[in-house]
Amino acid sequence: MNVPSAHATRPYALLSIAAAVGTIALKFGAYALTGSIGLLSDAAESGINLVTALVTFWALTVAARAPDQTHPFGHSKAEYFSSGLEGALILVAAVGIAVSAVGRLFAPQPLEQLGLGMGLSLVATALNGGVAAVLMAAGKRLRSLALQADAQHLLTDVWTSAGVVAGLVLVQLTGWLVLDPLIALAVAVNIVWAALRLLRESADGLMDSALSDEDTCSIERILAGYAEGGLQFHALRTRQAASRRFISLHILVPGAWTVQRGHDLCEQIERTIEAALPQSYVTTHLEPLEDPLSWADAELDRIPRSGNSPEEKRR
Repeated sequence: MNVPSAHATRPYALLSIAAAVGTIALKFGAYALTGSIGLLSDAAESGINLVTALVTFWALTVAARAPDQTHPFGHSKAEYFSSGLEGALILVAAVGIAVSAVGRLFAPQPLEQLGLGMGLSLVATALNGGVAAVLMAAGKRLRSLALQADAQHLLTDVWTSAGVVAGLVLVQLTGWLVLDPLIALAVAVNIVWAALRLLRESADGLMDSALSDEDTCSIERILAGYAEGGLQFHALRTRQAASRRFISLHILVPGAWTVQRGHDLCEQIERTIEAALPQSYVTTHLEPLEDPLSWADAELDRIPRSGNSPEEKRR
């Protein structure tokens, strides 16, 4: 079972940290120039980006540790703590933004040097967009939830910044200062939505959610090839732990087979599934096809049964 090493994932986390530092400087500079609460809300989100990038770096380091005596299945679930903390921190930022925006809504203030401020914000937006694309590609390739969550947060930041700049253009064109805090409130709502999505994904992972339908169909196609020879399979169960997949199933063979023959078949099936789904840990359980007890747990199966159990043959 191949697991992404810290050497493979940590450079991307360091890239995220560097990008967060750069965007914070640019966005707070834009706020200092303009006094826009919308730009302040955008800068605050980038501050959260830095905190979460640091947490992501820690989580990826822990997740890449090899299995040990106290964690025999590895440490990959550390990534869920990273994305969960990120979601919680984003919620805190959203509350702070909303409070500041409401105060400015009842006491609008004039904005200064909007052109220069928006220019700095657009540079930060471009930086975030480029880093998000790199992180998302790396996260999918390395099957890293932490990197994908960080990329999603940066993409949310990109759209937030674009909305803020568009709103400030309207402020400049119309002179309606009340648009600035309204933009900040819209940013807060958008951030809450992103935070809830991250928290839900983290909860699903910690609850050992099943593999995707695409992955399960890949397993079923592999097993279907063996079933053509008269073998049976059931009790297929899967779970996802960040970058790792865990798969277990029961293999039913004629009771007259030797232990060696059954063992060789199990090894072959395990290797085939692991080759099709990298970073998988496959566990098989061998059972005699003719024994009624072998079918007692068939209700766990996602693969349609073909009517070859002893009870079904007698019907």
